[in-house]
Amino acid sequence: MNISVITGASSGLGREFAVQLDGYGLDELWLIARREDRLNELKEKLNTKVRIITIDLFNDSWRAELKIILEQEKPVVRYLINSAGIGIYGRYDEISEADNDKMIDLNIKALVAMTVIILPYMNKGSHILEIASCAGFVPVPFENVYAATKAFVISYSRALKYELNSKGISVTAICPGKIDTEFFEHTGNAKHKPEKKGYIVSAKAVVRHTLKTACRGKQTTVYGMPIKLYQYIGKFLSHDLIIKFMTKFNREIMK
Repeated sequence: MNISVITGASSGLGREFAVQLDGYGLDELWLIARREDRLNELKEKLNTKVRIITIDLFNDSWRAELKIILEQEKPVVRYLINSAGIGIYGRYDEISEADNDKMIDLNIKALVAMTVIILPYMNKGSHILEIASCAGFVPVPFENVYAATKAFVISYSRALKYELNSKGISVTAICPGKIDTEFFEHTGNAKHKPEKKGYIVSAKAVVRHTLKTACRGKQTTVYGMPIKLYQYIGKFLSHDLIIKFMTKFNREIMK
């Protein structure tokens, strides 16, 4: 049984991955999220058979639960999409310790655990897509923990890709900029809320581009010329200069 496992499937990029993978000839789509009503709504729109797995990735008990399901079904996972994530935006003293923990727990710990748990069920030709962010290219003031978690995802994905080359399993870090999703509604803090403005792209366009490039075995992928330029600048320009610019840019947004 060939399947795809998608975390964060109830909204945003995760939901769009489910929609587009619906046409990939898989036997089942395994959709993971907390909001069962959203997953059921999505299920009705898909032609591929769907298994809904309602788990809370903030609670480590999900690991044992998922392992039991995998051991029972013994699927071949063709695509793992680690799309679940959270970002909290603001000054270091405006973000609570609990919110910092949430970003680390979901963006790093849950992502790594999901990858390690799923890997025994992948084989040659399988793909791992880890959702990072262009924020992971360089340190970003006022997004310090969020950007650091995404830098981890990029580094982890690149290293894991080379470990899995001999098995024929590809690993791609997806590094988008701003996407028109619900992410903005859950970002920020009581004082500051990022606005949907500037260079914003659709989830549909990002996912279409991602699936195309990931299937070619790319280790990182970005969408849109401004984000490609930002990636290029991050490689060749002093990070100190970029950090100074981002400090000024984000401080203006927070006013």
